[in-house]
Amino acid sequence: MSTTQEASPPAGGPPAEGYSHRQILLIMSGLMMGMLLASLDQTIVSTALTTISRDFHRLDLYGWVVTSYLLTSTASTPLYGKISDQFGRKRIFQFAIVVFLLGSVLSGASQSMYQLIIFRGVQGIGAGGLMTLAMAIMGDIIPPRQRGRYQGYFGAVFAFSSIIGPLLGGFLVDQASWRWVFYVNLPVGAAALVVVNRVLRLEDTHRKSKIDIVGSVLVVTGVSLFLVGVQIAGGAAKLTPTAYAYSLAGLVCIVVFVWWERRAPEPIIPLFLFNNRVFVVTNVLGFITGTVMFGALIFLPLYFQTVRGLTPTQSGFRLLPMLAGMLICSIGSGRIISRIGRYKGFVIAGTTILAIALALMTTISTTSGVWAISGILFLVGMGMGCFMQTLVLAVQNALPQRYMGVGTASVTFFRTLGGAIGAAVLGAILVLIERDNRAHYVALYGPVRGAAEAFTHAMDTAFLFALPLAVVSIVLSFVLPERRLRGSAEPESGPSEQIGFVPEL
Repeated sequence: MSTTQEASPPAGGPPAEGYSHRQILLIMSGLMMGMLLASLDQTIVSTALTTISRDFHRLDLYGWVVTSYLLTSTASTPLYGKISDQFGRKRIFQFAIVVFLLGSVLSGASQSMYQLIIFRGVQGIGAGGLMTLAMAIMGDIIPPRQRGRYQGYFGAVFAFSSIIGPLLGGFLVDQASWRWVFYVNLPVGAAALVVVNRVLRLEDTHRKSKIDIVGSVLVVTGVSLFLVGVQIAGGAAKLTPTAYAYSLAGLVCIVVFVWWERRAPEPIIPLFLFNNRVFVVTNVLGFITGTVMFGALIFLPLYFQTVRGLTPTQSGFRLLPMLAGMLICSIGSGRIISRIGRYKGFVIAGTTILAIALALMTTISTTSGVWAISGILFLVGMGMGCFMQTLVLAVQNALPQRYMGVGTASVTFFRTLGGAIGAAVLGAILVLIERDNRAHYVALYGPVRGAAEAFTHAMDTAFLFALPLAVVSIVLSFVLPERRLRGSAEPESGPSEQIGFVPEL
Protein backbone atom coordinates (compact mmCIF):
# COMPACT_ATOMS: atom_id res chain seq x y z
CA MET A 1 0.00 0.00 0.00
CA SER A 2 1.51 3.34 -0.99
CA THR A 3 1.42 6.61 0.84
CA THR A 4 1.30 9.93 -0.95
CA GLN A 5 2.56 12.93 0.94
CA GLU A 6 3.97 16.31 0.08
CA ALA A 7 7.69 16.12 -0.66
CA SER A 8 10.57 18.09 -2.05
CA PRO A 9 11.02 18.30 -5.85
CA PRO A 10 12.75 15.35 -7.44
CA ALA A 11 16.36 15.61 -8.40
CA GLY A 12 15.39 15.24 -12.03
CA GLY A 13 13.18 18.33 -12.14
CA PRO A 14 9.58 19.57 -12.09
CA PRO A 15 6.55 17.64 -13.32
CA ALA A 16 5.04 17.79 -16.78
CA GLU A 17 2.50 20.46 -15.94
CA GLY A 18 5.18 23.07 -16.75
CA TYR A 19 5.41 22.00 -20.42
CA SER A 20 3.07 22.33 -23.36
CA HIS A 21 2.65 19.53 -25.91
CA ARG A 22 4.81 21.49 -28.36
CA GLN A 23 7.57 21.93 -25.77
CA ILE A 24 7.49 18.23 -24.94
CA LEU A 25 7.93 17.41 -28.64
CA LEU A 26 10.90 19.78 -28.83
CA ILE A 27 12.47 18.19 -25.75
CA MET A 28 11.83 14.76 -27.21
CA SER A 29 13.68 15.71 -30.38
CA GLY A 30 16.83 16.40 -28.36
CA LEU A 31 16.44 13.29 -26.22
CA MET A 32 15.78 11.07 -29.22
CA MET A 33 18.85 12.42 -31.00
CA GLY A 34 20.88 11.44 -27.95
CA MET A 35 19.33 7.97 -27.91
CA LEU A 36 19.88 7.68 -31.66
CA LEU A 37 23.62 8.28 -31.18
CA ALA A 38 23.97 5.49 -28.63
CA SER A 39 21.80 2.89 -30.34
CA LEU A 40 23.11 3.67 -33.84
CA ASP A 41 26.71 3.02 -32.81
CA GLN A 42 25.80 -0.47 -31.65
CA THR A 43 25.23 -1.46 -35.28
CA ILE A 44 26.72 1.14 -37.67
CA VAL A 45 30.27 -0.08 -37.09
CA SER A 46 29.44 -3.70 -38.00
CA THR A 47 29.71 -3.18 -41.78
CA ALA A 48 32.96 -1.22 -41.39
CA LEU A 49 34.83 -3.70 -39.18
CA THR A 50 36.33 -5.76 -41.98
CA THR A 51 37.72 -2.67 -43.72
CA ILE A 52 39.04 -1.25 -40.43
CA SER A 53 40.74 -4.52 -39.49
CA ARG A 54 42.41 -4.78 -42.90
CA ASP A 55 43.61 -1.16 -42.78
CA PHE A 56 45.30 -1.78 -39.45
CA HIS A 57 46.34 -5.37 -40.33
CA ARG A 58 44.79 -6.69 -37.10
CA LEU A 59 41.96 -9.04 -37.99
CA ASP A 60 42.63 -10.82 -34.69
CA LEU A 61 41.27 -7.78 -32.78
CA TYR A 62 38.14 -7.51 -34.95
CA GLY A 63 35.62 -8.35 -32.22
CA TRP A 64 37.06 -6.10 -29.54
CA VAL A 65 36.01 -2.95 -31.40
CA VAL A 66 32.42 -3.94 -30.61
CA THR A 67 33.13 -5.52 -27.24
CA SER A 68 34.88 -2.47 -25.74
CA TYR A 69 31.85 -0.30 -26.56
CA LEU A 70 29.48 -2.89 -25.16
CA LEU A 71 31.49 -3.33 -21.96
CA THR A 72 31.72 0.33 -20.98
CA SER A 73 28.15 1.21 -22.00
CA THR A 74 26.73 -1.70 -19.99
CA ALA A 75 28.90 -1.16 -16.92
CA SER A 76 28.28 2.60 -16.74
CA THR A 77 24.50 2.42 -17.08
CA PRO A 78 23.63 1.92 -13.37
CA LEU A 79 26.06 4.70 -12.40
CA TYR A 80 24.28 7.23 -14.60
CA GLY A 81 20.93 6.28 -13.10
CA LYS A 82 22.09 6.82 -9.53
CA ILE A 83 24.16 9.96 -10.18
CA SER A 84 21.31 11.61 -12.06
CA ASP A 85 18.96 10.87 -9.14
CA GLN A 86 21.43 12.62 -6.86
CA PHE A 87 22.59 15.59 -8.92
CA GLY A 88 19.93 16.15 -11.59
CA ARG A 89 19.59 14.81 -15.11
CA LYS A 90 20.03 17.70 -17.54
CA ARG A 91 23.73 18.35 -16.86
CA ILE A 92 24.52 14.63 -16.59
CA PHE A 93 22.78 14.01 -19.93
CA GLN A 94 24.78 16.82 -21.53
CA PHE A 95 27.96 15.37 -20.01
CA ALA A 96 27.13 11.98 -21.56
CA ILE A 97 26.68 13.59 -25.00
CA VAL A 98 30.03 15.40 -24.73
CA VAL A 99 31.85 12.20 -23.67
CA PHE A 100 30.24 10.28 -26.53
CA LEU A 101 31.24 12.93 -29.09
CA LEU A 102 34.78 13.01 -27.72
CA GLY A 103 34.98 9.24 -28.15
CA SER A 104 33.62 9.59 -31.68
CA VAL A 105 36.28 12.15 -32.69
CA LEU A 106 39.08 10.07 -31.18
CA SER A 107 37.75 6.85 -32.76
CA GLY A 108 37.64 8.47 -36.20
CA ALA A 109 41.21 9.75 -35.77
CA SER A 110 42.61 6.43 -34.50
CA GLN A 111 45.97 5.36 -35.90
CA SER A 112 45.97 1.79 -34.62
CA MET A 113 43.55 -0.95 -33.65
CA TYR A 114 44.45 -0.58 -29.98
CA GLN A 115 43.68 3.13 -30.07
CA LEU A 116 40.34 2.44 -31.71
CA ILE A 117 39.41 -0.16 -29.08
CA ILE A 118 40.24 2.30 -26.26
CA PHE A 119 38.37 5.20 -27.84
CA ARG A 120 35.35 2.99 -28.57
CA GLY A 121 35.35 2.37 -24.82
CA VAL A 122 35.17 6.15 -24.28
CA GLN A 123 32.21 6.25 -26.65
CA GLY A 124 30.56 3.51 -24.62
CA ILE A 125 30.95 5.47 -21.39
CA GLY A 126 28.92 8.29 -22.96
CA ALA A 127 26.40 5.89 -24.51
CA GLY A 128 25.65 4.35 -21.12
CA GLY A 129 24.04 7.63 -20.08
CA LEU A 130 22.33 8.59 -23.32
CA MET A 131 19.72 5.84 -23.53
CA THR A 132 19.06 5.67 -19.79
CA LEU A 133 18.77 9.38 -19.09
CA ALA A 134 16.62 10.09 -22.14
CA MET A 135 13.97 7.75 -20.73
CA ALA A 136 14.44 9.02 -17.17
CA ILE A 137 13.99 12.66 -18.24
CA MET A 138 10.74 11.73 -19.95
CA GLY A 139 9.71 10.17 -16.65
CA ASP A 140 10.40 13.48 -14.91
CA ILE A 141 8.34 15.70 -17.19
CA ILE A 142 5.39 13.52 -18.27
CA PRO A 143 2.81 11.76 -16.06
CA PRO A 144 2.78 7.95 -16.43
CA ARG A 145 -0.75 8.01 -17.87
CA GLN A 146 0.44 10.20 -20.79
CA ARG A 147 3.93 8.77 -21.04
CA GLY A 148 3.02 5.78 -23.20
CA ARG A 149 2.12 7.89 -26.24
CA TYR A 150 5.55 9.52 -26.13
CA GLN A 151 7.65 6.51 -25.16
CA GLY A 152 6.45 4.67 -28.24
CA TYR A 153 8.54 7.08 -30.30
CA PHE A 154 11.65 6.09 -28.35
CA GLY A 155 11.01 2.48 -29.27
CA ALA A 156 10.70 3.58 -32.87
CA VAL A 157 14.08 5.36 -32.67
CA PHE A 158 15.72 2.21 -31.28
CA ALA A 159 14.19 0.13 -34.07
CA PHE A 160 15.16 2.65 -36.73
CA SER A 161 18.78 2.82 -35.55
CA SER A 162 19.09 -0.96 -35.34
CA ILE A 163 18.08 -1.34 -38.98
CA ILE A 164 19.57 1.80 -40.51
CA GLY A 165 22.95 1.33 -38.79
CA PRO A 166 24.33 -1.38 -41.11
CA LEU A 167 22.89 0.45 -44.13
CA LEU A 168 24.49 3.78 -43.23
CA GLY A 169 27.76 2.10 -42.23
CA GLY A 170 28.03 0.30 -45.54
CA PHE A 171 27.23 3.46 -47.49
CA LEU A 172 29.86 5.55 -45.66
CA VAL A 173 32.54 2.89 -46.09
CA ASP A 174 31.77 2.57 -49.81
CA GLN A 175 31.43 6.28 -50.60
CA ALA A 176 33.85 7.96 -48.17
CA SER A 177 35.93 6.29 -45.44
CA TRP A 178 35.34 4.12 -42.41
CA ARG A 179 36.34 7.13 -40.29
CA TRP A 180 33.06 8.82 -41.22
CA VAL A 181 31.23 6.03 -39.40
CA PHE A 182 32.35 7.91 -36.27
CA TYR A 183 32.44 11.48 -37.56
CA VAL A 184 28.79 11.29 -38.64
CA ASN A 185 27.86 11.46 -34.92
CA LEU A 186 29.17 15.02 -34.54
CA PRO A 187 26.37 17.05 -36.20
CA VAL A 188 23.66 14.93 -34.55
CA GLY A 189 25.29 15.25 -31.13
CA ALA A 190 25.79 19.00 -31.51
CA ALA A 191 22.12 19.44 -32.44
CA ALA A 192 21.07 17.37 -29.42
CA LEU A 193 23.18 19.55 -27.10
CA VAL A 194 21.65 22.76 -28.46
CA VAL A 195 18.06 21.51 -28.21
CA VAL A 196 18.45 20.11 -24.71
CA ASN A 197 20.21 23.23 -23.46
CA ARG A 198 17.60 25.63 -24.86
CA VAL A 199 14.37 23.78 -24.26
CA LEU A 200 14.80 21.49 -21.26
CA ARG A 201 14.11 23.26 -17.96
CA LEU A 202 14.95 20.94 -15.09
CA GLU A 203 15.83 22.05 -11.62
CA ASP A 204 19.22 20.42 -11.12
CA THR A 205 18.59 19.95 -7.44
CA HIS A 206 21.63 18.76 -5.51
CA ARG A 207 20.64 16.43 -2.71
CA LYS A 208 23.07 16.14 0.17
CA SER A 209 24.52 12.71 -0.42
CA LYS A 210 27.75 10.87 -1.05
CA ILE A 211 28.77 9.09 -4.21
CA ASP A 212 29.24 5.39 -3.55
CA ILE A 213 32.77 5.18 -4.94
CA VAL A 214 33.42 1.66 -3.66
CA GLY A 215 30.15 0.39 -5.10
CA SER A 216 30.87 2.14 -8.41
CA VAL A 217 34.28 0.49 -8.74
CA LEU A 218 32.90 -2.92 -7.80
CA VAL A 219 29.97 -2.88 -10.22
CA VAL A 220 32.00 -1.56 -13.15
CA THR A 221 34.85 -4.00 -12.51
CA GLY A 222 32.56 -6.96 -11.89
CA VAL A 223 30.35 -6.46 -14.95
CA SER A 224 33.34 -5.71 -17.20
CA LEU A 225 35.34 -8.78 -16.12
CA PHE A 226 32.32 -11.04 -16.41
CA LEU A 227 31.45 -9.81 -19.90
CA VAL A 228 35.07 -10.15 -21.02
CA GLY A 229 34.97 -13.77 -19.87
CA VAL A 230 31.69 -14.37 -21.70
CA GLN A 231 33.03 -12.76 -24.88
CA ILE A 232 36.24 -14.84 -24.76
CA ALA A 233 34.23 -18.04 -24.27
CA GLY A 234 31.85 -17.07 -27.08
CA GLY A 235 34.68 -16.27 -29.47
CA ALA A 236 36.47 -19.55 -28.74
CA ALA A 237 33.16 -21.48 -28.66
CA LYS A 238 34.30 -23.12 -25.42
CA LEU A 239 35.04 -22.35 -21.77
CA THR A 240 38.78 -21.71 -21.83
CA PRO A 241 40.83 -21.25 -18.62
CA THR A 242 41.11 -17.54 -19.46
CA ALA A 243 37.34 -17.24 -19.84
CA TYR A 244 36.87 -19.03 -16.51
CA ALA A 245 39.34 -16.69 -14.79
CA TYR A 246 37.71 -13.48 -16.05
CA SER A 247 34.15 -14.69 -15.41
CA LEU A 248 34.93 -15.96 -11.91
CA ALA A 249 36.74 -12.75 -10.98
CA GLY A 250 33.77 -10.76 -12.28
CA LEU A 251 31.28 -12.84 -10.29
CA VAL A 252 33.35 -12.40 -7.12
CA CYS A 253 33.29 -8.61 -7.61
CA ILE A 254 29.53 -8.69 -8.16
CA VAL A 255 28.99 -10.73 -4.97
CA VAL A 256 31.15 -8.28 -3.02
CA PHE A 257 29.17 -5.43 -4.63
CA VAL A 258 25.89 -6.89 -3.35
CA TRP A 259 27.41 -7.27 0.13
CA TRP A 260 28.66 -3.68 0.06
CA GLU A 261 25.38 -2.23 -1.23
CA ARG A 262 23.59 -3.57 1.86
CA ARG A 263 25.82 -1.34 3.98
CA ALA A 264 26.44 1.72 1.80
CA PRO A 265 24.59 4.89 2.90
CA GLU A 266 23.87 5.86 -0.74
CA PRO A 267 24.00 2.59 -2.74
CA ILE A 268 24.28 2.60 -6.53
CA ILE A 269 21.37 0.14 -6.70
CA PRO A 270 19.30 0.17 -3.48
CA LEU A 271 18.72 -3.52 -2.86
CA PHE A 272 15.34 -2.94 -1.25
CA LEU A 273 14.03 -2.12 -4.73
CA PHE A 274 14.12 -5.87 -5.36
CA ASN A 275 11.28 -6.17 -2.84
CA ASN A 276 9.08 -4.62 -5.51
CA ARG A 277 7.72 -7.27 -7.86
CA VAL A 278 7.30 -4.88 -10.78
CA PHE A 279 10.98 -3.93 -10.51
CA VAL A 280 12.08 -7.57 -10.38
CA VAL A 281 9.85 -8.91 -13.16
CA THR A 282 10.60 -6.07 -15.59
CA ASN A 283 14.34 -6.52 -15.13
CA VAL A 284 14.20 -10.29 -15.63
CA LEU A 285 12.01 -9.78 -18.70
CA GLY A 286 14.46 -7.19 -20.00
CA PHE A 287 17.36 -9.62 -19.57
CA ILE A 288 15.58 -12.52 -21.30
CA THR A 289 14.18 -10.51 -24.20
CA GLY A 290 17.55 -8.80 -24.68
CA THR A 291 19.05 -12.23 -25.23
CA VAL A 292 16.43 -13.16 -27.83
CA MET A 293 16.35 -9.76 -29.54
CA PHE A 294 20.08 -9.41 -30.09
CA GLY A 295 20.21 -12.94 -31.47
CA ALA A 296 17.78 -11.96 -34.22
CA LEU A 297 19.64 -8.75 -34.99
CA ILE A 298 23.05 -10.45 -35.19
CA PHE A 299 22.36 -13.78 -36.90
CA LEU A 300 19.91 -12.82 -39.62
CA PRO A 301 22.17 -10.25 -41.35
CA LEU A 302 24.90 -12.88 -41.23
CA TYR A 303 22.49 -15.39 -42.81
CA PHE A 304 21.59 -12.96 -45.60
CA GLN A 305 25.24 -12.32 -46.43
CA THR A 306 26.70 -15.80 -45.85
CA VAL A 307 23.91 -17.97 -47.21
CA ARG A 308 21.98 -15.76 -49.62
CA GLY A 309 25.00 -13.86 -50.95
CA LEU A 310 23.65 -10.36 -50.27
CA THR A 311 25.78 -7.28 -49.65
CA PRO A 312 25.69 -5.60 -46.20
CA THR A 313 23.48 -2.87 -47.64
CA GLN A 314 21.07 -5.38 -49.17
CA SER A 315 20.91 -7.39 -45.95
CA GLY A 316 20.04 -4.18 -44.10
CA PHE A 317 17.10 -3.63 -46.45
CA ARG A 318 15.90 -7.18 -45.76
CA LEU A 319 15.50 -6.19 -42.08
CA LEU A 320 13.07 -3.37 -42.88
CA PRO A 321 9.96 -5.51 -42.12
CA MET A 322 11.18 -5.78 -38.52
CA LEU A 323 11.47 -2.00 -38.40
CA ALA A 324 7.92 -1.67 -39.74
CA GLY A 325 6.57 -4.04 -37.07
CA MET A 326 8.35 -2.15 -34.30
CA LEU A 327 7.21 1.25 -35.55
CA ILE A 328 3.56 0.23 -35.80
CA CYS A 329 3.37 -1.55 -32.46
CA SER A 330 5.63 0.76 -30.48
CA ILE A 331 3.69 3.89 -31.40
CA GLY A 332 0.30 2.17 -31.48
CA SER A 333 0.66 0.40 -28.13
CA GLY A 334 1.92 3.60 -26.50
CA ARG A 335 -1.15 5.54 -27.61
CA ILE A 336 -3.55 2.83 -26.46
CA ILE A 337 -1.79 2.51 -23.09
CA SER A 338 -2.17 6.27 -22.55
CA ARG A 339 -5.87 6.01 -23.38
CA ILE A 340 -6.77 3.02 -21.19
CA GLY A 341 -4.18 3.48 -18.43
CA ARG A 342 -3.08 -0.18 -18.41
CA TYR A 343 -0.03 -1.93 -19.81
CA LYS A 344 0.10 -5.61 -18.80
CA GLY A 345 -1.87 -6.89 -21.78
CA PHE A 346 0.71 -5.46 -24.17
CA VAL A 347 3.57 -7.18 -22.35
CA ILE A 348 1.71 -10.50 -22.58
CA ALA A 349 0.92 -9.95 -26.26
CA GLY A 350 4.46 -8.83 -27.08
CA THR A 351 6.24 -11.74 -25.41
CA THR A 352 3.79 -14.20 -27.00
CA ILE A 353 4.29 -12.78 -30.50
CA LEU A 354 8.06 -12.77 -30.04
CA ALA A 355 8.03 -16.44 -28.95
CA ILE A 356 5.93 -17.40 -31.99
CA ALA A 357 8.32 -15.50 -34.25
CA LEU A 358 11.33 -17.23 -32.67
CA ALA A 359 9.69 -20.63 -33.22
CA LEU A 360 9.20 -19.74 -36.88
CA MET A 361 12.83 -18.63 -37.13
CA THR A 362 13.93 -22.19 -36.34
CA THR A 363 12.37 -23.25 -39.67
CA ILE A 364 14.39 -20.90 -41.92
CA SER A 365 16.21 -22.81 -44.66
CA THR A 366 18.64 -21.98 -47.44
CA THR A 367 15.69 -21.67 -49.84
CA SER A 368 13.18 -19.80 -47.66
CA GLY A 369 11.24 -17.23 -49.66
CA VAL A 370 11.62 -13.49 -49.22
CA TRP A 371 8.00 -13.05 -48.14
CA ALA A 372 8.22 -15.83 -45.56
CA ILE A 373 11.31 -14.35 -43.90
CA SER A 374 9.83 -10.84 -44.14
CA GLY A 375 6.71 -12.07 -42.35
CA ILE A 376 8.78 -13.60 -39.56
CA LEU A 377 10.80 -10.39 -39.17
CA PHE A 378 7.59 -8.35 -39.06
CA LEU A 379 6.39 -10.54 -36.17
CA VAL A 380 9.71 -10.05 -34.34
CA GLY A 381 9.28 -6.29 -34.68
CA MET A 382 5.67 -6.44 -33.52
CA GLY A 383 6.61 -8.40 -30.41
CA MET A 384 9.42 -6.07 -29.42
CA GLY A 385 7.35 -2.99 -30.21
CA CYS A 386 4.58 -4.09 -27.87
CA PHE A 387 6.63 -4.43 -24.72
CA MET A 388 10.16 -2.97 -24.92
CA GLN A 389 9.22 0.57 -23.88
CA THR A 390 6.27 -0.72 -21.87
CA LEU A 391 8.68 -2.33 -19.41
CA VAL A 392 10.32 1.04 -18.79
CA LEU A 393 6.93 2.64 -18.28
CA ALA A 394 5.89 -0.06 -15.81
CA VAL A 395 8.97 0.28 -13.61
CA GLN A 396 8.83 4.10 -13.68
CA ASN A 397 5.20 3.98 -12.59
CA ALA A 398 5.99 1.54 -9.77
CA LEU A 399 8.80 3.46 -8.06
CA PRO A 400 8.89 6.77 -6.16
CA GLN A 401 10.23 9.69 -8.17
CA ARG A 402 13.55 9.84 -6.35
CA TYR A 403 14.39 6.39 -7.77
CA MET A 404 13.35 7.23 -11.35
CA GLY A 405 16.94 7.18 -12.64
CA VAL A 406 17.86 3.92 -10.90
CA GLY A 407 14.68 2.20 -12.07
CA THR A 408 15.06 3.32 -15.68
CA ALA A 409 18.75 2.46 -15.74
CA SER A 410 18.08 -1.02 -14.36
CA VAL A 411 15.82 -2.02 -17.27
CA THR A 412 18.36 -0.75 -19.81
CA PHE A 413 21.23 -2.41 -17.94
CA PHE A 414 19.65 -5.87 -17.74
CA ARG A 415 18.45 -5.75 -21.34
CA THR A 416 21.93 -4.84 -22.59
CA LEU A 417 23.55 -7.41 -20.30
CA GLY A 418 21.18 -10.08 -21.60
CA GLY A 419 22.00 -9.07 -25.16
CA ALA A 420 25.74 -9.29 -24.55
CA ILE A 421 25.53 -12.69 -22.89
CA GLY A 422 22.96 -13.99 -25.38
CA ALA A 423 24.98 -12.94 -28.41
CA ALA A 424 28.08 -14.66 -27.03
CA VAL A 425 26.34 -17.87 -25.93
CA LEU A 426 24.14 -18.26 -29.00
CA GLY A 427 27.10 -17.36 -31.20
CA ALA A 428 29.15 -20.11 -29.56
CA ILE A 429 26.31 -22.60 -30.14
CA LEU A 430 26.17 -21.58 -33.80
CA VAL A 431 29.93 -22.04 -34.25
CA LEU A 432 29.96 -25.44 -32.53
CA ILE A 433 26.97 -26.84 -34.45
CA GLU A 434 28.29 -25.56 -37.77
CA ARG A 435 31.74 -27.01 -37.14
CA ASP A 436 30.37 -30.40 -36.14
CA ASN A 437 28.03 -30.68 -39.16
CA ARG A 438 29.99 -29.00 -41.95
CA ALA A 439 31.64 -32.21 -43.20
CA HIS A 440 28.28 -33.98 -43.30
CA TYR A 441 26.58 -31.27 -45.37
CA VAL A 442 29.58 -30.80 -47.67
CA ALA A 443 29.53 -34.53 -48.38
CA LEU A 444 25.83 -34.31 -49.26
CA TYR A 445 25.72 -31.09 -51.27
CA GLY A 446 29.30 -30.09 -52.12
CA PRO A 447 31.43 -27.26 -50.68
CA VAL A 448 29.35 -24.19 -51.55
CA ARG A 449 25.84 -25.39 -50.77
CA GLY A 450 27.12 -27.64 -48.01
CA ALA A 451 28.64 -24.66 -46.17
CA ALA A 452 25.37 -22.73 -46.54
CA GLU A 453 23.32 -25.68 -45.27
CA ALA A 454 25.65 -26.17 -42.29
CA PHE A 455 25.39 -22.50 -41.30
CA THR A 456 21.60 -22.43 -41.64
CA HIS A 457 21.21 -25.62 -39.59
CA ALA A 458 23.46 -24.14 -36.89
CA MET A 459 21.50 -20.86 -36.85
CA ASP A 460 18.19 -22.70 -36.53
CA THR A 461 19.62 -24.74 -33.65
CA ALA A 462 20.79 -21.57 -31.87
CA PHE A 463 17.28 -20.13 -32.19
CA LEU A 464 15.90 -23.41 -30.84
CA PHE A 465 18.08 -23.05 -27.73
CA ALA A 466 16.70 -19.51 -27.23
CA LEU A 467 13.08 -20.61 -27.58
CA PRO A 468 12.65 -21.84 -23.95
CA LEU A 469 13.75 -18.40 -22.76
CA ALA A 470 11.05 -16.83 -24.90
CA VAL A 471 8.47 -19.17 -23.36
CA VAL A 472 9.67 -18.21 -19.86
CA SER A 473 9.16 -14.55 -20.80
CA ILE A 474 5.50 -15.30 -21.57
CA VAL A 475 5.04 -16.87 -18.13
CA LEU A 476 6.73 -13.89 -16.47
CA SER A 477 4.50 -11.45 -18.34
CA PHE A 478 1.47 -12.99 -16.60
CA VAL A 479 3.26 -12.64 -13.24
CA LEU A 480 3.97 -8.94 -13.83
CA PRO A 481 1.80 -6.91 -11.40
CA GLU A 482 -0.22 -4.13 -12.99
CA ARG A 483 -0.81 -0.80 -11.34
CA ARG A 484 -3.09 1.72 -12.96
CA LEU A 485 -0.98 4.48 -14.47
CA ARG A 486 -0.91 7.71 -12.49
CA GLY A 487 -2.36 10.83 -14.09
CA SER A 488 0.19 13.07 -12.38
CA ALA A 489 3.96 13.20 -12.46
CA GLU A 490 4.12 14.37 -8.85
CA PRO A 491 6.58 12.18 -6.90
CA GLU A 492 5.39 9.51 -4.56
CA SER A 493 7.33 10.02 -1.38
CA GLY A 494 7.10 10.27 2.31
CA PRO A 495 8.12 8.18 5.32
CA SER A 496 8.02 4.99 3.31
CA GLU A 497 10.85 6.30 1.11
CA GLN A 498 12.94 7.45 4.01
CA ILE A 499 13.08 4.02 5.61
CA GLY A 500 13.89 2.44 2.28
CA PHE A 501 10.53 0.79 1.66
CA VAL A 502 9.16 0.68 -1.86
CA PRO A 503 5.41 -0.08 -1.78
CA GLU A 504 4.39 -3.39 -3.31
CA LEU A 505 1.77 -3.34 -6.01
